[in-house]
Amino acid sequence: MRNRIVMSMLAGATLLASTLLGVSPAQATEAKAQSADVPAEFGTDWHDPLTAAPPIAKPATKSCQVTLADTEFRDFTPYQGTYTPPKGCGAHWSKVVLRLDGTVKGRQYDRLGYLHVGGVEILRTSTPEPSPDGIAWSVEKDVTRYSATFRGTQNVEMLIGNVVDDTYTGVIGVKATLTFYEGRPAPAQTPDRVLTLGTDSTVTTPRNSERIIAEVYATGSGGGCEEFWYLAVPDSAPYSCQADKGPYREVQIKVDGQLAGIAAPFPNVWTGGWSDPFLWYVIPGPRAFDVKPIEYDLTPFAGLLNDGRPHHVDVSVVDVPEGQSGWSAPVNVLVWQDAHRAHVTGNLTLDRAGELANSSTYTPGSEERVDTDAGHRLTVAGYVDTSHGRVATTVDRKLTNTSVHRWIDGENMDGLDATWTDDESVTVDGRGPARTTATHRTYTMNGATTIGTDDRLRTVLTLGDRAAVVDTRDGRRTGWSRLDDTYSGDATYTLGVPRDQRHAVGTSSERYRLYGSGGCYDRSLATAQGVLTEDRSGC
Repeated sequence: MRNRIVMSMLAGATLLASTLLGVSPAQATEAKAQSADVPAEFGTDWHDPLTAAPPIAKPATKSCQVTLADTEFRDFTPYQGTYTPPKGCGAHWSKVVLRLDGTVKGRQYDRLGYLHVGGVEILRTSTPEPSPDGIAWSVEKDVTRYSATFRGTQNVEMLIGNVVDDTYTGVIGVKATLTFYEGRPAPAQTPDRVLTLGTDSTVTTPRNSERIIAEVYATGSGGGCEEFWYLAVPDSAPYSCQADKGPYREVQIKVDGQLAGIAAPFPNVWTGGWSDPFLWYVIPGPRAFDVKPIEYDLTPFAGLLNDGRPHHVDVSVVDVPEGQSGWSAPVNVLVWQDAHRAHVTGNLTLDRAGELANSSTYTPGSEERVDTDAGHRLTVAGYVDTSHGRVATTVDRKLTNTSVHRWIDGENMDGLDATWTDDESVTVDGRGPARTTATHRTYTMNGATTIGTDDRLRTVLTLGDRAAVVDTRDGRRTGWSRLDDTYSGDATYTLGVPRDQRHAVGTSSERYRLYGSGGCYDRSLATAQGVLTEDRSGC
């Protein structure tokens, strides 16, 4: 049975799992199918994919729309086009909104894609798996921060790598547009320049840079073991995906070989994940359609970067086995400039990394087990002498990862209960009281895949994406927010039979809550056998 599961994973349906549950599949998934509006099992069509995330707030000002791409993807040939700035919406935009509309029908795996404008990655996304009758979905993203790129004519490149043949018939159609809303944006949200790395992984920043942020769209993908890196085990353990030290992954960024930032990668689950696409047909996992970049505040390095020379910026993922493919990590560099000084000088004053702790302990038995406890800490600080005085920036980041991975021989039961935390504090001390933004991120994954003697595969899974942010000025709180995006799913189907004989059943739900000093948003969705059974909003 191990080979059957591994082949499924390598073909694009990601395997994850947890402990034996000892509960009949009918108890959780088929119980909700008693309503006359909900079929007893999945049919040939289901509700179009949707998420509980809030829509992008749009200003009530004049708007203009530009089409970036309107195409179909049948293979791995990128779409190439040209972007021209909009006319009639003024020289400044208070907001720029990207919208992607997609369609696909037939049979197809989940696919990953990107959209570049002027070489800048403005979207990384994945696709839903289709019904025989066809589905449509959409993604919206606030891309105001890339306004500097949108001011000139640019090359456009988009790719959702796909395979279409006699078996996998789904042609992916997409239309991507930008809508520009006239008005002036907040300066803190719109950098003066958006740079990309050269082919030699170097970047040359303007000599008057006073704030620098690097974005890294880091994803483990491609069908190999790094697509589900959180399940990797040490070489000593008998499991289908092994790594030298186990599942701990950390995305590091270095400037001229010097460690400049660390981060926990988000444990993305694509829409074929956990070997059970029936989990995701209506509600995808958090961030699956809009992969958020990791952000690193490189402002402490601004004084070193502002010498007018190219500097190496390298991104790597800790503990990926040598020669192992599967990680993609494109980089954008966002730069805010001092309009009143041609050259901003400064220096790095602190770069202190703690010892990287990484322990994965294998315990053999009738139920194999790997316990992981890992983490790292980095503090960097520096200053720049700007036209409005000296500004010092200190960035402190602390990562932790704990997980328990259980499985049995043959991997007919395979399980994970994991938590990642990424705590970051950025303090800016210049003219006026010191300002600190503290962000506490928590990602969780807890579920189970089991295969019974009747070849019924069942997956039960909960994913969590949480963040708490507190802004303070001179020690006094000035703003705060809390995000809790939780997905739960339970789906069962028969392995090794044609699609119409799988007798698949499944429920899924998502609750997205965002509240704080800026207001409140709360939406809940629920499905059964592909039918939307709940869509409720309220605070």
